[in-house]
Amino acid sequence: MTPEKHLPVEGYAFFRDRLPTSGRHIVAYQTDENIVVYQAYNNKIADWAVANQKLGGPAFSYNRMSWIKPNFLWMMYRCGWASKENQERVLAITVRKTDWEGILSHAVFSSYQPDVYETHENWKQQLAASEVRLQWDPAHDPYGAKLGRKAIQIGMKGSILQQFGTAMIQRIDDVTEFVKLQKLHVDRNDLAHLLVPKETVYTMMDKRILPSIGPG
Repeated sequence: MTPEKHLPVEGYAFFRDRLPTSGRHIVAYQTDENIVVYQAYNNKIADWAVANQKLGGPAFSYNRMSWIKPNFLWMMYRCGWASKENQERVLAITVRKTDWEGILSHAVFSSYQPDVYETHENWKQQLAASEVRLQWDPAHDPYGAKLGRKAIQIGMKGSILQQFGTAMIQRIDDVTEFVKLQKLHVDRNDLAHLLVPKETVYTMMDKRILPSIGPG
């Protein structure tokens, strides 16, 4: 069983061997126009999202920060392969690259980065004014071990989250069954049969964004 046909998969070994081993890199499944990001929710939120192809419903709140992750294995680390409470369902969310980069253009690091911000006060001012948070965290292997490469995650709130959840999403696919099947290979230490989405390093279309998100 694989995800929807628009989300091709490959053997984990192929994925692992062609990606950088260090540095900050946005790793994601992508086409010429779109990129896939992941979120994990409880059953009520996920059922509504899949049925309506947007985020909302009585169980979802637009009054809190919501985080998206383009790297599948980072999402697996965060949700425990769909085993953690309120993260039992994994959704693959397709958005346009233009919208993705629009979100990134508003991103401010969650912690002070002296190589990005002129002063600590300058960072605090930008942080207070922005609805988008940026973090680079260690990427993880299928067992959850940290890697040298850093993976990006983006938090949204307020009007940008509303735009993302209701207007930017092109499609939502529930990949939970695929996740659970792949977890069996991980549990058996059988990475030779582990499949993951065919992700590649993302190349920013708008190079002006690069200094503010600190990749490389």
